Amino acid sequence: MDQMDDELNLTFITFGGHVELEKYKFLYFAVMFIAYILILCSNSTIFCLIWIKKSLHEPMYIFIAGLLFNSVMFSTNIYPKLLMDFLSEKQITTHSFCSFQVIIFYSLTGSEFFLLAAMSYDRYVSICKPLQYHTIMRRKNIKILLVLAWLLPACQLMPSAVFSNTSKICNFTLNGIFCNNAISRLYCAIPKSPYLIYGVFILINTVFLPLLFILFTYSKIFIICYQSCREVRKKAAQTCLPHLLVLISFTCLCSYDVIIARLEINLPQTARFIMTLQVILYHPLFNPIVYGLKMKEISQHLRRLFYQGKFILCIRTDVERAVISVVIQVKRPDILPV
Repeated sequence: MDQMDDELNLTFITFGGHVELEKYKFLYFAVMFIAYILILCSNSTIFCLIWIKKSLHEPMYIFIAGLLFNSVMFSTNIYPKLLMDFLSEKQITTHSFCSFQVIIFYSLTGSEFFLLAAMSYDRYVSICKPLQYHTIMRRKNIKILLVLAWLLPACQLMPSAVFSNTSKICNFTLNGIFCNNAISRLYCAIPKSPYLIYGVFILINTVFLPLLFILFTYSKIFIICYQSCREVRKKAAQTCLPHLLVLISFTCLCSYDVIIARLEINLPQTARFIMTLQVILYHPLFNPIVYGLKMKEISQHLRRLFYQGKFILCIRTDVERAVISVVIQVKRPDILPV
């Protein structure tokens, strides 16, 4: 086995962040599997609803669809490998896969902030410059914002990908349950100054600048609403409050990863394990709940879909083959309005 690994030039990394896995592995698997199914179903339902309904083909809902799609990709980057590790004898991964997972994880995290910034700009133009809204938020501009939201964070992480592929590993145990910033502790020698400068550069471009832009736009919106009538304030609250709730929750969860992993603060293993699960669990489930309940147009379509349609969720298991298949059938009645 070792000879084969040497021939293939594979470097294996062990995940050391699990807590009493042998005792609770089936409980961990069941909880996270159900959470993953709920994430896929809830986010995909609203995404498909926005895709199908022509009345929802507006910039605000298109950005929401992009945000939900981003949550699905974010979860898919983490959950399948995590679920396999829960049932495996050894929780290991290759260095190349670990580096890939880190790049996708932080690229999608940065995309989340850029998408929230695009949504805040859409609300700013809609409320503060209503006469210019259709001129500014054209379909072409929406496509450009969506492409930049996913492209810019990925491009900024390319030096990190090159660094991880050319650096030598001295420590082969990662203090976590999936690959994140903690991978930097595995490398033999890291020049601290360039590493910190690069980390601050990424943090400013992907987090602080979008946050400042969002705060600027919403401060303008609140000033305009305060000076306007009650109807304008009510409309602004209905559309802006969900975005702010998502922004606050996502920022709080991301701050844990930055503080713990980047600043190398030591926590008890159980506390680190619980906090890590919260990072990957809460936010992908929080998005569809907020936008499904707080956004009036989406909630109306969802009520029609659930009350007048028929959803069939079938989970089939084959113990001998260790296969779990999920089938979702949606029967949409003809009386649903377009």
